[in-house]
Amino acid sequence: MTSLASRIRTGIRARRSKIKKEFTRRHSLAVRILHWVNFVTVAVMLMSGLQIFNAHPALYWGVSSNFAHPLLSMNAMQDNQGRVEGVTSVGRYTFNTTGLFGWSKGEDGHYTDRGFPRWATLPGSRWLAMGRLWHFFFAWILVVNGCLYVLYGFASGHFRRDLWMTRTDWRRLGHTFVEHLKLKFPRGDEARHYNGLQKLAYLVIIFVVAPTIVLTGLTMSPTMDAGFPWLLWVFHGRQSARTIHFVCAMTLVAFFVVHIAMVILSGLWNNVRSMITGRYALEPARAHTVEEHHE
Repeated sequence: MTSLASRIRTGIRARRSKIKKEFTRRHSLAVRILHWVNFVTVAVMLMSGLQIFNAHPALYWGVSSNFAHPLLSMNAMQDNQGRVEGVTSVGRYTFNTTGLFGWSKGEDGHYTDRGFPRWATLPGSRWLAMGRLWHFFFAWILVVNGCLYVLYGFASGHFRRDLWMTRTDWRRLGHTFVEHLKLKFPRGDEARHYNGLQKLAYLVIIFVVAPTIVLTGLTMSPTMDAGFPWLLWVFHGRQSARTIHFVCAMTLVAFFVVHIAMVILSGLWNNVRSMITGRYALEPARAHTVEEHHE
């Protein structure tokens, strides 16, 4: 049995040695540096932003706050038996979110009324002023880093070469979406380039969500409103800007969750290595079935 197992292991090692991995340069040094700076900056901004939101965990539409009819609110309320519960309201609908939104554990381990839980906020404690300092400081890093990325993307041809949607990308968008749902990821030459879903997601985040977050953030500042009063007109008031800012931030959260899930499912080490060293290992392409050829 020992001899048989040894021969099997030897055979496996021999077959593996015959398979030479082919690598492709997937990310330039500039993209890799900007990516990691952006990753840290956005993470801190999201968490410090939730800290600021917790000072008044409700959203409105318009110029002023309509406390009686918020679009979204997270509160702690007592039920008929006197028990405190976390209640999240979205329009006319309410949900019990005890332990997560509205009523969750604080620094001392006891439950307290707060919009988002402590673990999701920075610096974590009920310190609005410090949360604002963190948020505004990293906001400037985000803006500078984003501008550098956009300038590099146009100057180097990165956007035109790697992110521009082709007719084939649009035509195969539905098919690509289904393939991702089936956890079938590109291999071989297909893996050298972004697919249509990736391109579309990156373009929306870079050219729609990110600029909107910056502009709505500026709109919430009375100082910026004084210098650029048109911001209030564009976003229909400071409260509307706050709501749009929040929605865009949650869109970023959704993007990152899906992005990280795809990184893990499609090959964690290979993807992380490509974003650190630029080298991405190409897996052999799958053999096409007759149905795929006819598609």
